[in-house]
Amino acid sequence: MLIFQLLALAGLAAGLFGIYLRYAETKRRALPIDKSPVKGNIPHGIAYAFTTGMMPWAKESTRIHLIAYLRGIGFHIGIFAAIGTVILSPLRGFLPPLLSSTLFWVLILGALLGAAGGVMRLAEHNLRGLSLPDDHFAVWLTTLFIAVTGLGLVFEAFVVPMYIVSAVTFAYIPLGKIRHCLYFFFSRTFFGKFFGRRAVFPHPEPLK
Repeated sequence: MLIFQLLALAGLAAGLFGIYLRYAETKRRALPIDKSPVKGNIPHGIAYAFTTGMMPWAKESTRIHLIAYLRGIGFHIGIFAAIGTVILSPLRGFLPPLLSSTLFWVLILGALLGAAGGVMRLAEHNLRGLSLPDDHFAVWLTTLFIAVTGLGLVFEAFVVPMYIVSAVTFAYIPLGKIRHCLYFFFSRTFFGKFFGRRAVFPHPEPLK
């Protein structure tokens, strides 16, 4: 068991190192100079981008496709829960039964929502046309990671598969689409700075 735990740890270390390399590469890239006059509050724009600006009512795409938005939220909750479960897995025998049961159902639901997203990419015409092989692989790998982690939390037979799939998933993070977990912070910061500078976000108070 220790060998497979170390394998998962090695995958995590490789993934974190790869993310660091991606981060360093992105930070070295020069940003275009914004010569427009500052009309708003840039820090407020960034704060908006990471808070209210992420709510479903703030974006037209999520207002129109609320079910898809909620599916994505549930899927990502499952991902974070799976990562936490793998980290705590050496203590799985000491977890309170209520916590283990709650985590199990959160993970199973997250896996089902991930699988639903994978099926949508195959079945929906527009999504299928936009999806690259890496998009499909990333969704199904992450779904498998969540599912096996949930099963490994409850059933001893799935503990070793949990560590193997975890190692592959962690190591793949900086290589494929899953690395958007890093670029998300860059994109939201740029979004907030750009529109905060122009006093677009947060929305200005209406004139009285």
